[in-house]
Amino acid sequence: MKLSLKLSAGQISALKLVVFVICLIPLARLGWGLYNEMLGANPIEYFIRSLGRWALKLLLITLAVSPLRRLTGWAWLMQLRRMLGLFCFFYALLHLSSYLWLDQSLAWIAIAKDILKRPFITVGMLTITLLLPLAITSTNAMVRRLGAANWQGLHRAIYGAGVLAVLHFWWMVKLDITQPAIYAALLGVLLGIRFYWRSRRAG
Repeated sequence: MKLSLKLSAGQISALKLVVFVICLIPLARLGWGLYNEMLGANPIEYFIRSLGRWALKLLLITLAVSPLRRLTGWAWLMQLRRMLGLFCFFYALLHLSSYLWLDQSLAWIAIAKDILKRPFITVGMLTITLLLPLAITSTNAMVRRLGAANWQGLHRAIYGAGVLAVLHFWWMVKLDITQPAIYAALLGVLLGIRFYWRSRRAG
């Protein structure tokens, strides 16, 4: 049973502002903790990994928007999806930038060797590569230029990005896989729902 909840344009604008601020809170807390040396024995590693986890969380939240809209009937949820997706890319880009700058000191030869040597770094780079065109084509102008069908086809790459992001996290932790397993299960549910709905339409 769907719940009827309609929001006015003003309410949606206010909600977008609230969501925008909420999405910045993790970064503000991490920046404060790094500046005040509150991130543990290895603050750089904690900072980089936390940015990556927030990118993954926001990716899953973005993927959850469509199922929630369909289950609840709350059409206004779709107006938050673009912002959430861009924040996912924003945190992923910060994760990458922090790795390049804070961890590797922009030593490009060492970075290239690291990408080739460590599979989880390779997969992480592939993930950001998939997310980049989605961020670039997120505007209404790009939807019109590409056409709705082509745009939707391109943005299905977020599914592959989700799989790669979970794999990146899984291979990175090595020993305690509890957290990546939880993310993998959530991703499996979100993708499974889409597969089920698509199979029903095809049938």
